[in-house]
Amino acid sequence: MTRSDSSDLPDTGPIDWVLSTTRSVRKRLDFDRPVPKEIVLEALRLAVQAPTGSNAQGWQWVVVEDQAKKNAIAELYRTAWASYAGNAKPDEIPGQQGRVVGSAQYLAENLQRAPLFVIPTIKADVPVRDMPDGALAGFYGSIIPAAWSFLLALRSRGLGSAWTTLHLLHEAQTRQILGIPDDFVQVALLPVAYTIGTDFKPAQRAKPVEAITHWDSWGATLA
Repeated sequence: MTRSDSSDLPDTGPIDWVLSTTRSVRKRLDFDRPVPKEIVLEALRLAVQAPTGSNAQGWQWVVVEDQAKKNAIAELYRTAWASYAGNAKPDEIPGQQGRVVGSAQYLAENLQRAPLFVIPTIKADVPVRDMPDGALAGFYGSIIPAAWSFLLALRSRGLGSAWTTLHLLHEAQTRQILGIPDDFVQVALLPVAYTIGTDFKPAQRAKPVEAITHWDSWGATLA
């Protein structure tokens, strides 16, 4: 398709809106509104359109709705958060970073209230620690694009989530709670809920893309 065929392309406005406003949502997750299973399945149907290495499609998705299991995983998450954050006090951290820490702390304290957790997993033929760098990049590159597509699909349906990985500090315990086989690797924990409002905006980034994009050689930027 040439540039002159642009009339055959979809309007990029809604697509750009989803791409630029899919935030890590924590304080604006609606913990009181149930999430229908079909909405999750719709989003997963879109997620598995993402590419995978060698078209292996080794993904499996664990949706956690059982409250006792959510409570147990959330407790592991809080233990990991305490270890990670230490004595950090959001009110004493200036600017945006303080707000981010406060938001993350809120999620740790309330994680079990999310209607659903979704944990993307992928089959590993050899232990991750034994994979060379190239194979490791391909391995995670076969599941992370799909998981991010899932978040984009949630956003387009009025739901939100946050990409979290702290539970992986207690990966074995989470595996036991959910009965995940030993040859499947957990990649993230995604709390899923409708959002309180949908008026999310593009984030402010520290540098313009011209300053972080290198053309042909490192250092050859347009900034």
